[in-house]
Amino acid sequence: MKKTRKKIILALIAAVVLGIASLVILNLPKAMPSTDMAFDLSKIADGSYLGGCDNGPVRVQVSVEVENHAITAVQLLKHDNGMGSAAEVITETVVAQQSVEVDVISGATMSSKTILKAIEIALSEGTKN
Repeated sequence: MKKTRKKIILALIAAVVLGIASLVILNLPKAMPSTDMAFDLSKIADGSYLGGCDNGPVRVQVSVEVENHAITAVQLLKHDNGMGSAAEVITETVVAQQSVEVDVISGATMSSKTILKAIEIALSEGTKN
């Protein structure tokens, strides 16, 4: 009886450890697609463009407005994050500097990079028109 009980307890502990390990592995950041962040706004047609990026723990969807070859607004449609809500102000910096090549927000690096990648992806849609 004692041996059976020990085996059951060990099996339960092993199952819990494996479960926790799988959750950790599944929530590791995914590699973001590598692209050239430099773009020419003069080649982006006026319009509203959607972009998204999912790197695992952070998921972002944005809408980017372009008018007269300038970024006029960036709206976060979705920002699922751990604790990186402070990164949301980076959209204002993108509009002010007319670029996605801006400094990330301290303490919210992963969210900042994911938001910037989503904006870059949205802008790349404007070059396809």
